[in-house]
Order: sequence, then structure tokens, then C-alpha cells
Amino acid sequence: MHRFFAPSLDAGDETTTLSRDEAEHLTRVLRLGVGDTVAVFDGRGREYLARVTAAPGQKTREVRLQLLSRIEPAPEPAVPITLVQAVLKGEKMDEIVRDAVMLGAAAIQSIVTKRTEVTVAALVRGARVERWRRVALASVKQSRRAVVPDVRMPLTLETYLEEPPAALRLMLVEPGAPGESVASEPLSALRADQVPADAAVLVGPEGGWASEECGAARARGVRLVTLGHRTLRADAVPIAAIAVLQFLWGDL
Repeated sequence: MHRFFAPSLDAGDETTTLSRDEAEHLTRVLRLGVGDTVAVFDGRGREYLARVTAAPGQKTREVRLQLLSRIEPAPEPAVPITLVQAVLKGEKMDEIVRDAVMLGAAAIQSIVTKRTEVTVAALVRGARVERWRRVALASVKQSRRAVVPDVRMPLTLETYLEEPPAALRLMLVEPGAPGESVASEPLSALRADQVPADAAVLVGPEGGWASEECGAARARGVRLVTLGHRTLRADAVPIAAIAVLQFLWGDL
């Protein structure tokens, strides 16, 4: 069933109206119209079966839906995970956002590090966050989630480390990274720990973290962890880490 996003939807509503983009997708792309049955969600966890009652061409420019019944969406992970991702080259960030949202990430925080080949200002000028938000919404629809993750404005690593921390913050480092072999631990070590209320996972750029960045993170209470003995591509690390953490915490 086709799913549509209606952020203004209220639990007490009997009808709702789609935004212009969602309305055009329903009518022009999917060729749906009055009488068709769809699903509509509010991005905060509620989803409904609905019927199209008005569409452009019938004395209105709106697409209006009548809510029929509540739908139980896919459950959210028990431990909300924020992916703190150093911005990667090209379109790799799009793929990371797509897959992290599909796996259930609660938020995406992009960061700029010493080895990131872009600045915060350039990301803002290039409207990259708006693009990532569109990618996230498309992934929400595909994966049957009814919660739209928060895709946040980019920060430098230094600024991020000054933000109020999650209950658990993990920085993924390369196995055997110079100066970090003693301080880092395997991700599997978390099996002996209590399940946290929430978590943040920090993943570096293609060139990895600078040693001073690892030191600054550790000084702020961030735990340095590895994903086994192999060196993974930067765009593979966040997806592997989220999947492993969800398995450890009972979400898979």
C-alpha cells in the first residue's frame, strides 16, 4: 500500500490534507485519485488507513484524505540511536542516511572533522541537509516506519562534543589505529554492560579520525570501539555498527 506523510495530522482528525509535494506524488506519479485507499502517517509514530476523497480537478487543488482506521506501524528500536557521521565524499552520505533510517536510527547528525573535505558553511550553502531530509523521508516510507528521524544541521566535531551527551557515546576507530590499540575495545564488549537509555555512534571520514580527535572524544567520556580486526570502508561502518548494536540490545 502506498504511504504518505502528513505532519499536521492529529489523532482526533477525521480528515487530513496532503502537502503539495505529497499530493503531486499521489496524483501525478502514482496516478491515484478519489476512492483509492492509501496509508498516511504523521512522522511521530501514528499511521492510518485512509481513502482519497478529493483530488485536483474536482473544484479543489488539494488532496484530501478520510481517515478510516488505525494501522500499527513497524515498532521503533528500544534504544534510540543517533548516528554522528563525518561527511563523506560524493553521494555516499545519501546512501548512509537512507540505510541508517531504514535500520531505525532515531537521528542523523552530520559533522565536519579534520579530514573531512568540506566545511559546515559549504554544506549549508549547498542545501545538503534538505536533500538528506528528503532521502530520510523516502526511506521511512519504504521501511514502514511511522517516525521520521531528525536530520540535524551539521556541526564540527568540537561543537558536537560540547552538546548534551547521550547515555552512551561510541566512537568507531580502526583496529590497531596508532596510539589507540590500548584505549579501544571491541564493540562486543558492550554485552556485559547495562542497556543504555539512548546512544550515539560516531563514525569518521574516509581518512579516519585524527589522533587528537580520538583524545578529545575520550576526554569527553566517549568510548572508543572497533568492529573486529578488518578495516571497513567508511560508508560500511555506520550500517554495520547500528546492526550490531541493535542485535546486542534486543532489537533484531
